[in-house]
Amino acid sequence: MNLVDLAQHFSNDDSAREFLEKQRWPDGPVCPHCKVVGEAYRLKPTANGKTHVRKGVWKCAGCRKEFTVTVGTIFEDSHIPLHKWLLAYHLLCASKKGTSAHQLHRMLGITYKSAWFMAHRIRYAMSQEPLSSKLNGIIQMDETYIGGKFRAGPEFTKPGERPKDRLPGIANKAAVVSVLQRGNRVQSRHVEHVTAKNLKPIIEEMTAQDAHLMTDDSTVLESAGGNRKHDTVNHSAKEYVRRENGVCITTNSVEGYFSILKRGVNGVYHHWSKKHLYRYLSEFDFRYNARDISDGERTSLAVKGSAGKRLMYRDSKSVAWKSKSRDCESRL
Repeated sequence: MNLVDLAQHFSNDDSAREFLEKQRWPDGPVCPHCKVVGEAYRLKPTANGKTHVRKGVWKCAGCRKEFTVTVGTIFEDSHIPLHKWLLAYHLLCASKKGTSAHQLHRMLGITYKSAWFMAHRIRYAMSQEPLSSKLNGIIQMDETYIGGKFRAGPEFTKPGERPKDRLPGIANKAAVVSVLQRGNRVQSRHVEHVTAKNLKPIIEEMTAQDAHLMTDDSTVLESAGGNRKHDTVNHSAKEYVRRENGVCITTNSVEGYFSILKRGVNGVYHHWSKKHLYRYLSEFDFRYNARDISDGERTSLAVKGSAGKRLMYRDSKSVAWKSKSRDCESRL
């Protein structure tokens, strides 16, 4: 379903709750306390029993405890209506380069603070579980840097201060390393420094020993691969694709992923702090890995990922709010 279908069918909490129950409990209600399936019944006001029952409350026949479909999910204890949660899910899943908190704030009619925290909870639900098996086949690996240009020099020196020492252009940028299995999925990590020592554990964790690793001509990436089969393309010599023994050697797929990531930063979010960078990487990884399905299926997949995850506001490590006229998401 698309955004129009969501707006028409889930215009209130009742229909949104019914949809969420079908997504989470396809085989019947599951008690979050004792994990019994199909033994719960819905509570309703009765003349001789409870006269005031909140909508959507279930009671387990086994442990006799009450619960709702939001217990144990990112929706738990949220004062934001469920139908607005579903609309936010769809906006983040259907927008190739993401949706800013200011956009959610304007479209859903909630405060900017609520929209920011809502978006981070959805990104938390999008986070990928540890790989059940290591990536194999042809693996492309590369690094990129997130952040603006470093401002240094006499024109940026305050009166009474000495000019700052000239630093490299990536001094204030955050390094992101992505490992992509050709035609399959990608996983991205933020690393403090792109060194063989930092990259080797990532490669060992994500890729199989018989994987065919492809990188650019960076000596760091070449030495981090260990004893895996490794081919490089020489970008400094304007070489981007070549064929050897019927195998196409290139890093164009992971470079294409980086192009989407950079357009999301520059065009939608404008700034990501290092503190929250890993959450945004989860968002872009999730959309890329689910690129072959429809927006509605991608939204449904993300909603199912909300089960068993809970993010409290204090856990997000947010600091003082500084509302700006432009949307600097993580400058918070």
